[in-house]
Amino acid sequence: MYAIKSTLPEESLKVVGEALQGALVDLIDLSLVAKQTHWNVVGSRFRTVHLQLDDVVATARQYSDTVAERASALGVAPDGRAATVAAHTGIKQFPEGWQRDSDAVSALVDALAAVIVRMRERMTAAGKVDPVTEDILIGMTGELEKHHWMFQAENGN
Repeated sequence: MYAIKSTLPEESLKVVGEALQGALVDLIDLSLVAKQTHWNVVGSRFRTVHLQLDDVVATARQYSDTVAERASALGVAPDGRAATVAAHTGIKQFPEGWQRDSDAVSALVDALAAVIVRMRERMTAAGKVDPVTEDILIGMTGELEKHHWMFQAENGN
């Protein structure tokens, strides 16, 4: 079996690997719940919320690829399998079926907040041992915070 070897010390690699794997799980789940909500949102603000959800999906998918490739570059095999995501996500269970636009927005505010809190923890941990990974997490967190702000503004909360 061929393995990629990192130049990071083993302890640093462990910290960074955990941060990247956790980020990957949260981003995959965020993309899934945002797309699920995108398909099921109803209400007078349908179009606005529907399109805004696609922006979240695009961000989550882009950064999930970025963090998975960073992990691979460091010799840490990323795990984006459904069972792994379901077991380790920081996003609480989302409702099935139709969602009123205001409920969908509130659910996305909560999901984004949960992911952002965990990303900031990962940023701090990775920053102590690998500024390259920290930089990725900083950029990603900034984008997620922008979505969080926009969804909060959508409901005025």
